[in-house]
Amino acid sequence: MTTARLSRPLSNALGVTLIAVIAIGGLAYVKWLPYFHKAILASTNHSIGHSILMGDAAEAPPVSWKAALDYSLAYGKSIWQAMVLGLLLGAAVQEFAPRAWLARLLGASDFRSVTIGVLMAIPGMMCTCCAAPVVIGLRRRNASAAAGAAFWLGNTVLNPATLVFMGFVLGWKWTGLRLALGIPLIFGMSYLIHRFAFADEIKILKEGIDLSAADYEAYPESRGTLQGWLSRFLSMAASLIPEYVLLVLILGASRAWLFPHMGIAVGNELYWIVLMSLAGLLFVIPTAGEVPIVQAMLALGVGVGPAAALLMTLAPVSLPSLVMAKKAFSLRTLAIVGASVVMVGIAAGVLAVRLGF
Repeated sequence: MTTARLSRPLSNALGVTLIAVIAIGGLAYVKWLPYFHKAILASTNHSIGHSILMGDAAEAPPVSWKAALDYSLAYGKSIWQAMVLGLLLGAAVQEFAPRAWLARLLGASDFRSVTIGVLMAIPGMMCTCCAAPVVIGLRRRNASAAAGAAFWLGNTVLNPATLVFMGFVLGWKWTGLRLALGIPLIFGMSYLIHRFAFADEIKILKEGIDLSAADYEAYPESRGTLQGWLSRFLSMAASLIPEYVLLVLILGASRAWLFPHMGIAVGNELYWIVLMSLAGLLFVIPTAGEVPIVQAMLALGVGVGPAAALLMTLAPVSLPSLVMAKKAFSLRTLAIVGASVVMVGIAAGVLAVRLGF
């Protein structure tokens, strides 16, 4: 394909079609088909594999380069395809999604835009880090912070495959707990993001929506090109991947600090629930990785309170994904997201103890 063809602007309809092809084709290959087979395995064996955190051991390996590399390689093997897809899709959204159209869908912070963000997220089923490039793309095309955050957490908290795995492996009451707290987490967090947004942020977003509508009507050259898509993909990969890899290495090495000896000593006391909520917020796992982690911890005698806290906090965000998302959200918004996840993790732990899980 010649450079002239690569730099030729695509129509809005063709650009949106390309986004849909990447999303549907990529998700079918990376997520939908593999998870269908894994769901069958979970229903039969009541397991989806070993805990990526520490396997069947009662404690994580000592802090070392080997611990860092071992975890990073295992984690990378699980998520690399989804990460490539996330970068391709995020770049495509930035390049081809019509700003005015996307702003009408996701540009407000009201219930409608947040709900649309959640509904768009559910089929994605991406882990928090792989969803981050798509969130960046949405935010750069006029999605509000509230709707963007709802899309981000919707991918993980309401992942239908994870909910099914959870039911077959841990029991359906755990799935019910995830849903009962996950939905309020997403909508409550989105409300707080809107409630505490700076007035000038809202003004800039409204002005951007008006300008983008005029832009697409008056300037055909503003439409995306294949060359621009490739350029955005390479730029995002270069800016996101190095720090992402470094943070995964650090977290892989520090497992022994974040998760000390896991056994009956880790009971249902409130301080353990709080500590596990904070550890779950920071640590990074692949999609549905929390299910075998919690299964292994319960088998080792860990209290249901800390286990429930991890069930709610391991997936939504992590330190690497929060760092990646700083390109899309203000520090205030990221603080609201992190605090909301921790508080819901604590609530989950307390509820699991009170309900006798």
